[in-house]
Amino acid sequence: MKKILIFVDQEYEDLELHYPKYRLIEAGMQVTIAGPKAQETYKGKKGYPCLSDISFDDVKESEYAAVIIPGGYAPDKLRMIPKVLEIIRNFHKKQKLIAFICHAGWVPISAGVLKGIKCTSYRAIKDDLVNAGAKWVDKAVVKDKHFISSRHPNDLPFFCPAILHYLAK
Repeated sequence: MKKILIFVDQEYEDLELHYPKYRLIEAGMQVTIAGPKAQETYKGKKGYPCLSDISFDDVKESEYAAVIIPGGYAPDKLRMIPKVLEIIRNFHKKQKLIAFICHAGWVPISAGVLKGIKCTSYRAIKDDLVNAGAKWVDKAVVKDKHFISSRHPNDLPFFCPAILHYLAK
């Protein structure tokens, strides 16, 4: 059974966390929610709660096949946490899947891992991605190397199958 890591912090985009979480569980994968604190409840932008399983400090990257970063306002907080950036850099070094949607591109930008990578995002952070060296395209889902990205919640029906297809390899 593959283990998948999903990041959470306050004001995450509700659908962008819960939709992939349940699709991955449905596909037989074990999902672990990591937040600033273990066993803490975080509220989404629309108020839906999410309980973290572990803290970022307790993440052992070697246990996970992929990390998923939901959007919302949480990525702006996450990218300021050194341990989060370390986790992303370690996933990148091992070429493990890093999937992000909407504003979540801010996290791999701050980790410095997107130079030369083709990706997408919510259009408001297009310039941030381009300035970080990424090749931004306006598509529902973009796959490049070990990165999968999407623009917004309406792209979830494309984002999740791309993740599942990648993990089936």
